[in-house]
Amino acid sequence: MPAAHVSRVRALYRRILLLHRALPPDLKALGDQYVKDEFRRHRAVGPDEARRFLQEWEAYAAVLWQQANENSQNSTEKACFGAALPEEKLHDFRDEQIGQLQELMQEATKPNRQFSITESRKPKC
Repeated sequence: MPAAHVSRVRALYRRILLLHRALPPDLKALGDQYVKDEFRRHRAVGPDEARRFLQEWEAYAAVLWQQANENSQNSTEKACFGAALPEEKLHDFRDEQIGQLQELMQEATKPNRQFSITESRKPKC
């Protein structure tokens, strides 16, 4: 694996963990663990999958950065994080990924969370 690729992956990983600091504590813990697991799981993938993996996580980081900035500017409103997952994207997922997504949703929607996840197409804030 080229050094430039390793450096790019590490920088993205660190950036995401830094961005998670803007999340509520329980969502941060959940997100940090998920990111660590996913980056570990994708260490030895082929070039095409590595490219898609990085694109998706870079898009996630960009959305999270934007939402963190918007939330910091609107300090009087409840913080809002997240985005709807378009149904057509689900068709690209493998069965294993659907299972991981289901587990993540179950963990994220446990009672006594500081945030809520709804079935709507648009995040509720």
